[in-house]
Amino acid sequence: MAPLRMRDLPALHRLIAAPEIEELAQRYPRERVRDALRETVEDMRQRIARGEALAAETVAPARIAEATLRRLDYLDDDGLRHVINATGVVLHTNLGRAPLAPSAAQAAARAGSGYSDLEFDRESGRRGSRQDHLEGLLRRLAGAPAALVVNNNAAAVFLVLRTLAAGRETVISRGELVEIGGSFRIPDVLRESGSILHEVGTTNRTHLRDYEQAIDADTAALLRVHPSNFRQIGFTLRVEGEELAALAHDRGILFLEDLGSGALTTLGDEPTVQRVLASGADIVTMSGDKLLGGPQAGIILGREDLVAELRRAPLYRALRPDKMTIAALAETLRLYLMDGRDAVPAVRMLEAPAVTLKAAAMRLRGRMRRAGVACELVALAGRAGGGSLPETALPSWGVALSAADLEELHRRLRLGRPAVVGRIEDDHLLFDVRTILPGEEGDLVQAVAAAYTLNA
Repeated sequence: MAPLRMRDLPALHRLIAAPEIEELAQRYPRERVRDALRETVEDMRQRIARGEALAAETVAPARIAEATLRRLDYLDDDGLRHVINATGVVLHTNLGRAPLAPSAAQAAARAGSGYSDLEFDRESGRRGSRQDHLEGLLRRLAGAPAALVVNNNAAAVFLVLRTLAAGRETVISRGELVEIGGSFRIPDVLRESGSILHEVGTTNRTHLRDYEQAIDADTAALLRVHPSNFRQIGFTLRVEGEELAALAHDRGILFLEDLGSGALTTLGDEPTVQRVLASGADIVTMSGDKLLGGPQAGIILGREDLVAELRRAPLYRALRPDKMTIAALAETLRLYLMDGRDAVPAVRMLEAPAVTLKAAAMRLRGRMRRAGVACELVALAGRAGGGSLPETALPSWGVALSAADLEELHRRLRLGRPAVVGRIEDDHLLFDVRTILPGEEGDLVQAVAAAYTLNA
């Protein structure tokens, strides 16, 4: 096929009248669309002038509309786009995991928009520590002797291993050498930390005697890792934390446990940090933005002398949290203390009863139908997400839409303002009400009605 020439470029007045461009004008001001369209065509003109071989289909109105839309989105981008999460996955990693409580988001905004006592002791007028805003709350909630917060849980694990086990062996079960989202691999973290990986047991069964036989003069610690959403069934064996703690302390080494998602309160079969600390773990690491329901952070809890050593480590400065993270996390922790777990949106969504969700789905169906969208009430099963509660389906309710082109309808919703993300199953586009936040229903109905009409 011959490459494009200058004369093959369509005239601007003809493009403006094309249905694909007219559709853009319904989403953006017409003058802005015209300017973006002109820039798109001019960009093609310059590419041809440079000798690039553009295919003929490049100038099809649909392709030009796509290129113009990308330009409009780029120029009109206000940073992270608000997304209505109708997937039913509460801790959706791709959508930012746990939504903050309104008061936690406000605390972060206050910290970011002005000065604060981040590292200032107001009593003495001298320098203070940013950890002072969090440590007391964490000690009280988790029953830990000491606490330290870094910017995420991978950083927490890395700091612990780098500081407490570098140059020496860390013993871990082969069944816990997992990879979780974003290609985060436990063996890689151990290697980068400078600690020497010592695998024991088999993939499916690791005995206490495997750990006993592995310990020698070069051993620094036993490490137990939460397997995230990896699960084994059948002929399996995993040593309990209490047994590993007793063995480690008898041999004069450390017992470290990475809880991954972490939880301050009982949620399904997830171990709480209080229980793990009580079992004898010297150091426990966990996330702040998963089951705890706060901002992205890595939380380190445990022995006072070890936490003090971590705080003094030069690496800590590179991993410490910023003021907005501290403000949001501190407010989330206060909610647990003052108002209880139901004040934390992620926890509230995870525990929402099916009867409440069904009533919400019925209201959503009514609003959808009044807006001209044909839909049905359906029973669904949501998920915790984020590697948490992987075997637990969350009974839920929502609405199901049919359309001539479900993928195109879903694409339109994802590109809208606000963006809407559901899930396609069994020839239906599903919206699970569990993860639709208060105040979002009206925007959801409006977005679906607009996209549904265009897709009809």
